[in-house]
Amino acid sequence: MIKNNMKTVTISHIGQAQKLSSYDVYSKTNNFDLLRFLFAFIVFLVHASQLSGVGGLSILSKLFSSAVAVKCFFVVSGFLIFMSFENSSNTQRYFIKRARRIYPAYFFIIIVCALLSSIYSTDSWQAYWSLPVLKYIVTNLVFLNFLQPNLPGLFESNTIQAVNGALWTLKIEVMFYLFVPFAVMAFCKFGRIAVLATLYITSVLYSIIIFELAKRTGIDAYLELQRQLPGQLTYFIAGAACYYYFECFSKNSVWLVPLATLTLLLQTWLPWLVIEPVALGIFVIYFACVFPNIGNFGKYGDFSYGMYIVHFPILQVLISCGLFKRSPWLALGVSGLLILTTAFLMWHLIEKPFLSKSTHYVAVS
Repeated sequence: MIKNNMKTVTISHIGQAQKLSSYDVYSKTNNFDLLRFLFAFIVFLVHASQLSGVGGLSILSKLFSSAVAVKCFFVVSGFLIFMSFENSSNTQRYFIKRARRIYPAYFFIIIVCALLSSIYSTDSWQAYWSLPVLKYIVTNLVFLNFLQPNLPGLFESNTIQAVNGALWTLKIEVMFYLFVPFAVMAFCKFGRIAVLATLYITSVLYSIIIFELAKRTGIDAYLELQRQLPGQLTYFIAGAACYYYFECFSKNSVWLVPLATLTLLLQTWLPWLVIEPVALGIFVIYFACVFPNIGNFGKYGDFSYGMYIVHFPILQVLISCGLFKRSPWLALGVSGLLILTTAFLMWHLIEKPFLSKSTHYVAVS
């Protein structure tokens, strides 16, 4: 099922040969594209329910969890970003690939939201173009979205006024990009298992301390801190461990998956903060790499990133227009169609042109 996708690569950009993962990221027989699409779609569904506040859509928040979907994204990132680094000829090439993948569409959505909001804003044209708009553009372009999440006169009647509240994860993603080269250097000096274990334990301890502070003080800001680094590092490390020890993982998945399922059922009685990243890592990487391939989902492109970065502002516009209050399920369908269409266009007009011709998505399309 997976043996044909195995290979051994060497790490040349740090001047030391060593055996790496045996999994080939460029294989057409994985389900990463499908899973990322599903995770992005789940985030959209939950945000539609939460942002609209419409009781008829509350079932979406009960059936799905955007928090779990984001954690699964981080697991996938841990697997694929370490792989991207190890398969890059040098560190510079690695950063160029990462920038080409994430920044063009991100830059586009920030600028377009700022420009179109000048028309949609309740403020006059002159009043709109002010210091807050400049601050929004500058801070968001450098991934510091929390410094200026709003635009003047925009979504003032909505429950949340943020233009694109989903972008907080991109800041963490970029920090992961910067973190990986240093982690690989540490692997060579201190040993891969020792470094991965230390990072995982450090992240868990950080989260335990932050949650305890939030419990004792009642200050919600602590919970926001836990959502940042190093709180989310455990999921990234879980994905990285599955990548580096993929052959062992795939051989033992026959009992790892049932064990992860059992821990999920017994999570109330287990130290879930410690176990959850491992369980999610097992589920995500199993269905991505070991489970039989469910078609070549990436043949037409990767729309998950576009969906993720456009869904929030599109929902905010439809909510402010009152469409969700008048007809919740129709609004959900309209927003889903708009999001998918926008993601499709962004992929073909903005994302794909910036990718290297050798990349998987360009090669198979």
